[in-house]
Amino acid sequence: EVQLVESGGGLVQAGGSLRLSCAASGFTFDDYTIGWFRQAPGKERQGVSCISSSDGSTYYADSVKGRFTISSDNAKNTVYLQMNSLKPEDTADYYCAADRSLSRCIANIKRWGYGMDYWGKGTLVTVSS
Repeated sequence: EVQLVESGGGLVQAGGSLRLSCAASGFTFDDYTIGWFRQAPGKERQGVSCISSSDGSTYYADSVKGRFTISSDNAKNTVYLQMNSLKPEDTADYYCAADRSLSRCIANIKRWGYGMDYWGKGTLVTVSS
C-alpha cells in the first residue's frame, strides 16, 4: 500500500521557520519525484517545490524561491521542506505527492492541473502576522 505521511506543520510567527517531512512507503522511492503542494482556504492548490529522488534535481515556485529548501534522504524514504522567512500568505494545508515524472511535477508548479500519482493527507501550516 502506498503511503505518504506529512508531519511538521504548526503555528509560527511571521519570519519564523518550520520543517515539513514527508515519509514515503509502498513504492520504489528512487524511481519517483516528490513534490510539495499547498492549498489555502478558498484557493486553488498550488505547487511549491519538486525533487527528483533519482538525481536530486529540484524546482521551486517563484513565491518560495530563496526561502524554502527541498531535500531528500533516500535512505529514509523521506523528503523535507525547510521553510524560512515565513509569511502570512504561506498559510495553507501542505501536501506531499509522488509521481514518476519530474516534468509533470514541474508543470504543476507552473500551472496547477496535471495531477500526481499519489498524495498524502496534508499538514497545516499557519503563519501569524
